[in-house]
Amino acid sequence: MQRLKIPAVYMRGGTSKGVFFRADVLPQDPLARDQLLLRITGSPDRYGKQIDGMGGGTSSTSKVVIVSRSARADSDVDYWFGAVSIDTAVIDWSGNCGNLSAAVGPFAINEGLVDAPANGMATVRIWQANLGKHIIAHVPMHDGEPLEAGDFELDGIAFSGAEIKLEFIDPAGDEGKNEASASGLFPTGVRIQTLDVPGVGAIRATLINAGNPTVFIDASSLGLSGIELQADINPDRSLLDRAEAIRAHGAVAMGLSASADEATRLRPATPKLAFVARAASYVASDGKAIRPDEIDLVARIFSMGQLHHAMTGTGAVALAVAAAIPDTIVSLIAPPGPDGLVRFGHPSGTLTVGAEAHEENGAWIVTKAVVSRSARRLMEGVVCVPVTGSVG
Repeated sequence: MQRLKIPAVYMRGGTSKGVFFRADVLPQDPLARDQLLLRITGSPDRYGKQIDGMGGGTSSTSKVVIVSRSARADSDVDYWFGAVSIDTAVIDWSGNCGNLSAAVGPFAINEGLVDAPANGMATVRIWQANLGKHIIAHVPMHDGEPLEAGDFELDGIAFSGAEIKLEFIDPAGDEGKNEASASGLFPTGVRIQTLDVPGVGAIRATLINAGNPTVFIDASSLGLSGIELQADINPDRSLLDRAEAIRAHGAVAMGLSASADEATRLRPATPKLAFVARAASYVASDGKAIRPDEIDLVARIFSMGQLHHAMTGTGAVALAVAAAIPDTIVSLIAPPGPDGLVRFGHPSGTLTVGAEAHEENGAWIVTKAVVSRSARRLMEGVVCVPVTGSVG
């Protein structure tokens, strides 16, 4: 036999794509599993394109998802997310992808892992196993299938779809926390921390654990205005190196890595680094003009060493939570309105998010954060993996 054939589904969730697997079709040994998934996605690729695999050569398209029935009474399925490095043999299982979270419910329904009504709204209770967090997905159904067509517009996606609402429950709580997770909403105990970053300087940052561990800084800390697009950031190696240095030192401060070097080598996916600024006019990547009166602030986020083309789903969650709490880098720029929502501009357009947070005995408690996404099944069948080489 020249190749292995492994059942898989290629799915879009939000502004990301990934290869989805049922847990029972993959090796149980983590090393063997990761070697297999690296070969499936086409990593590591010294050319950075992943031509010989299912990855798309970007942080938004080099992703894998594993789903199984849950043994937990409070969940329907368990969900693992892997951020696959393009040029190194690393899969980072330390965080979540909020975009692909939108595709977990439809995948689980189509695979028969959960029961769903033929029509109406299916509620899928997801245990995000990387972080030990609950996500509730509200999936519209039609004739026994997850509905994909609709008029919900998501900036960063060319076509409209059916809206899937995601509730990230207690995104900063310590229930289910594992050794790879940060503790508490603000792991350093303060809402704004000064990071002393060699070669960069003293950086004021909000280190927050919501959605994914995230480091928020003011755009001016990187000499930026906040309205930059990928073409303005990603070709600038010096700028990317400074951003990575800040992210890596944030990881150390949050207790996620022993050193900045370790964070860069072994934990490229989390924490995320995002920069924000006051609302300003700019032209999004599709040519659409964004006006300051349409948004409360502008935000950009790095993912796997590159500026993201839109906004990560978990970055949106972290931003919503940071905006809801006074005296963070985000809320000092744009506190949420009376409805608890915050509107922000990203490279592909705009997004509205919200979080429920309240102060209790001097500590801030986040009940949930809510974002809307869409998802679609792109291809189903088997992925083929050569038996020779790194997998055999």
